Amino acid sequence: MHKLKRGAAPACLAKFQHGRDNWNDVTAEQKQTIWQALFTMQGERCAYCEANISHAERHIEHFRQKGRDATQTFVWGNLFGSCNNGSTCGKHKDEQPIYPAAILIKPDVENPEDFLRFHSNGTISIRKGLNEADQHRASETIRLFNLADGSLRWQRHKAALDYIQTAEEIAGLAAEDPELAEAYLASEITAIVHLPFATAIKHTLQNI
Repeated sequence: MHKLKRGAAPACLAKFQHGRDNWNDVTAEQKQTIWQALFTMQGERCAYCEANISHAERHIEHFRQKGRDATQTFVWGNLFGSCNNGSTCGKHKDEQPIYPAAILIKPDVENPEDFLRFHSNGTISIRKGLNEADQHRASETIRLFNLADGSLRWQRHKAALDYIQTAEEIAGLAAEDPELAEAYLASEITAIVHLPFATAIKHTLQNI
């Protein structure tokens, strides 16, 4: 989970109105247009767990569930692309009892990396130094999206494994030439931004 930059709303969303239309009125072609805008924002990865959704089952996710707040059904800022894993991410969130909408970290508004730390063994933890309120939000985001799920842990660990040696090389270089190590790290992070579980890889490279 990392910071996303949301672009302009797909024009087709303006054709729909809360109270008159429902999500089933959105055609397959219009949903494909929405997907194109979502992929521009988040790549072909789940907005929450970062799994590859280019060819996998996926759905257009309502951050605030349309069943609980129908006014958000066609709001562009409420839409993300999520995997279809029933035990994590959007599917898991929507099965939870009612919770305060503002409790979740919203990745197009806030930087999840300010709250969450991903480890090379696939685990996830809360950033140190957060105040009590932000610690609670980080904890609830992990819980509601079930980001600590065992299958996700295994996938993050597998993705990070190939970069542990590179991280060690960067750490060793930092002791001799900090500027060169910083440039090396920056180039590696740039190279992996499009990959599934890129944040776990990034944090592995940063060795933090």
